[in-house]
This record gives sequence, C-alpha cells and structure tokens, in this order.
Amino acid sequence: MAVKITYFVHGTTTDNLEHKSTGWLPGELAEKGIEQSITLKTQVDINQFDIVFCSDLKRAIDSAKYTFDGVKEIKKDQRLRECNYGDYNGKDTSFANYETHIESKFPNGESMQDVEARIRDFCTDLKENYDRKHIAIVAHKAPQLAFQVITEGKTWEEAIKEDWRKTKNWQPGWTYIVK
Repeated sequence: MAVKITYFVHGTTTDNLEHKSTGWLPGELAEKGIEQSITLKTQVDINQFDIVFCSDLKRAIDSAKYTFDGVKEIKKDQRLRECNYGDYNGKDTSFANYETHIESKFPNGESMQDVEARIRDFCTDLKENYDRKHIAIVAHKAPQLAFQVITEGKTWEEAIKEDWRKTKNWQPGWTYIVK
C-alpha cells in the first residue's frame, strides 16, 4: 500500500507580507498569492492527480480553487490546518518559534507533535481509501514539516532546520510517499 502525495503550500498571504503568523485564523491571499496559485497550474500537470485535499482555512481553500477548481475535486480537511499558535495566532512571526514548541504547546494552542498526530491520522485515512492514487494537498508549513517527519523519518529538528523557507529552495510541489 502506498499513496503518492504532491504537496503545495498556499499562496502568499497579506499576513505573510506583514510578517504575521496566521495560524488558525482564515488568512487572506495577497495579490501575489493569487498570481502564484493561478501560475501553479502552468508549472505542474494538474491532471495527474486523482483528487485534491486542502486545509479548511480560507487561504488554502482559495489557493486550491485558483489552481484546481473545475479540473479536480477539492476536499477540505481540518487535519491539514496550520499549527494552532493559540494566543499567538495573528501575531508577529517571531512568536511562532517551532523549535521551542516541538513537544511544548503554544499558549492555548498546539505543539508540532500535535500537528504530527493530526497528519498521521490523515495518512491512515489516505492509505485506507486512496491506495495507489496520486493526491494533491494544498496546506501550510507545519503540516508539510509533519509529512517530512512521517514519510522521510526526519526528526522535527531536522525538518525545521532543512525547511525550504529557510534554505530558499521553493519548488512547485514536494513529493511524499505514504506507506
């Protein structure tokens, strides 16, 4: 049993431009994010996917629609949400320090391990219902790092350190295999 995933992060938001960590707030795509989502369909073959899943937060839904609407079925799943930064949702990005919240929850929020548990549950459902399928996912930073922990055997420390946002290695989709 295996499911192939191509993971896409939502487009740039107004909060990204203002250096705010949106967390569980809906978020609004900036004009740049809309353009990124529209352009994505020229950067990848969107017909290769059997289905598209996205976070149930507005910025991911909007990104998925700009890229896949009318071509592929889009299913929203709250397990694909960004980490809940609790009291820090919508605050300056300096508050969203993943390194210090791997096991420790953000005040009134989640830890990275909580995100991992959500993504593991999502992966279990994928294996049961989408074996040998190619799934597109449109979501956020913490779930993407959780996929690296789950599918590539990285530690949270490694996933955070090697994150493409830090290394400036964006690409139009990342592939993960869920076994």
